[in-house]
Amino acid sequence: MTQCVLLDGPMGTELNARGVDTPLPGWSAHALERAPEVVEAVHRDYAAAGAVVHTTNTFRTRPAVFANWRELARRAVELARAGAGPAARIAGSIAPIEDCYRPDLSPAASDPAGTRAAHGERAGELAAAGCDLLLCETFPRIDEGLYALEAALATGTESWLSFTAGPEADLLTPAQMASGAKDAVALGAGAVLVNCVPARMTLDYVQALLEVVGDQVPVGAYANAGSADERMGWTSDPGAPEAYAQTAARWAEAGARLLGGCCGTGPAHVAALRSVL
Repeated sequence: MTQCVLLDGPMGTELNARGVDTPLPGWSAHALERAPEVVEAVHRDYAAAGAVVHTTNTFRTRPAVFANWRELARRAVELARAGAGPAARIAGSIAPIEDCYRPDLSPAASDPAGTRAAHGERAGELAAAGCDLLLCETFPRIDEGLYALEAALATGTESWLSFTAGPEADLLTPAQMASGAKDAVALGAGAVLVNCVPARMTLDYVQALLEVVGDQVPVGAYANAGSADERMGWTSDPGAPEAYAQTAARWAEAGARLLGGCCGTGPAHVAALRSVL
C-alpha cells in the first residue's frame, strides 16, 4: 500500500458535536469569535489522532459575510498552529465564493476577473498569515477551482486543489473532475484531491484522478460520512470510524497518498485511518 499522509477532518461537524452553534451563512467561522478555545481544541484532537496536515477554519471567512474577515483569517491560522503543534503543516482553506453545492451561483463564468480578484485577496491574506500551503477545496466548478488555484500559486505558496461532486456525487462526473485535475497539474498544483463526496462513492473519483495525474503529484481524498443535515451540513455517526477507515484503505490501495475526513467525520475517523494505514 502507498505510504500516506494523514489530513485532519472537518471543523463544522466537530463544533456542532461540541455544542457550538454554527448558523448560516457564517457557519463554522462564527466560532472564531464565539468559541476560539474550542476551535483550538479541535485542532489539538486531530493532531492527537494522527493528522499532520491541518486545515484552517477559513472556509466561510468571506468578505460578504464578515467585515473583519482578515482578522478572522489570521486568528484561524493562529488557532491551528496553537492546537496542531509546531510539527504540523497548516493548510489555509480557500472555498468557493458562493455555496459549494450550488455551482450555478458561482460568478466564475459571468465575472472571471472578479472571481480571480476575490480569490487572490483571500489567498494573499492566508499566505501572509504564515500558512505552509493553501488548500483550494470543495470546488464543484472546474473553472472557479482553477481560478482559485492560480490565485493561490501567485502567492508563491505550495497550493493544492480539491474538487467536489457534491453530497449526491452528481455535480461532476469522474471524467470531468479528472479533466480539471489535469489542468490543475499543468498550472502547478502540488496535489489534486476529491472531497465532500460520500465515502462509498469516492473510489471512482480517486481512480479517475490517478489515471490522468499518475505520479506527477499526490492524489488525495477526504469524504463525507454520516447523515445530511440542512443546518450545518452533516452529522456524525459515532459507529462509523472503522467502516470509514476500511473504505478509505481502498483509496490508498488504488494509489491515493493524502487521506483525511470531510463532513460527518471527526478525530475518531482520523485515528481509525492511522490504525488501518
